[in-house]
Formats: sequence, structure tokens, C-alpha cells
Amino acid sequence: MKKKTPNAQRRTPNIEFRNWRVAELPNGEYDSKRKPAYDLEDRLLEFAANIVELTGSLPNTRAGNHIAGQLLRCGTSSLSNHGEVEAAESRRDFLHKLRICLKELREAKRWLRLVGRVKNLGSPANFVTCLNEVEELIRIFVASIRTAEKNARSCAALLSSTLGVGR
Repeated sequence: MKKKTPNAQRRTPNIEFRNWRVAELPNGEYDSKRKPAYDLEDRLLEFAANIVELTGSLPNTRAGNHIAGQLLRCGTSSLSNHGEVEAAESRRDFLHKLRICLKELREAKRWLRLVGRVKNLGSPANFVTCLNEVEELIRIFVASIRTAEKNARSCAALLSSTLGVGR
């Protein structure tokens, strides 16, 4: 006789969630018949990969190593922080984590601008691509934060009018 286990202890394969959850394949692609035209996680992954290549092509000097380390940290952290955004526990937590992603992207932009300004760093791989992409990602995150804040305000206004708070 099989012992019954509560749902919290029962493993459920991704295949049962085909309608709303997509499984990642070993090659990094997604197993889905209809892939969205716009996937922020894929863009962040590509940006992080370009940052890794860029920092690897910086010269092995004191300045090059320092800039590479700083750029590597802030340029790749937006990918992992975006995963935290997707797992936010509340609307406030969601907004806070979105702002952290934006902060890291803005820092990466500053370091990229420095790379472009310092002559003895040469012309590293993917520099223009990274600079253009970080600017686009910043615009995307700013718009996302504004939308989330607007939705939070409208939700709070609806709650206060429904519950009669503030009367």
C-alpha cells in the first residue's frame, strides 16, 4: 500500500504546466510551441554574456582588471536580480527588486562609458553592442517601474474607495 503524501511534498513535472510554465532545455533554449516575441530574460542573458566577453577582452593591467571586475559584477547581476523580481512576494517587494535591477544597469552604463573614455583600454569586444543594449534595458526597466507604480496606486485607490478608508 502506498503512503499518501500532501501536495506540498509531491513532485510535479513541468510537463503538467504546459499552459503557463515553460521548461528550459539543456542547450539553454525554451521548450515551447509559441515563444513570445519579446523575452526580457533572454535579453538580460544575452547582455550578461556580452559583458563577460567584453570584460575578458580588457587588458590585464591594474586599471583594466579593476574596471573589468566592477563591470562584470554590475553587468551580470541584473540577470540574477530579474529572477528575484519574478519571485517577488508582494507588490512592494516586486518594485524594490525592479529598482535594484535598474540601479545595477545604470552602474553598468557608467562603467561602460568609462571603458569608452579610457584610451589605453583599447576597443574591447562588444563595446558598442553592450552600450546600446544597456541603454535600452534601462528604458525598459524605467517603464516597467512606472507601470508597476501606477498599478499600485490605482489598486490602493480602489481598495480605499471600496473599504471606505480615508473617509
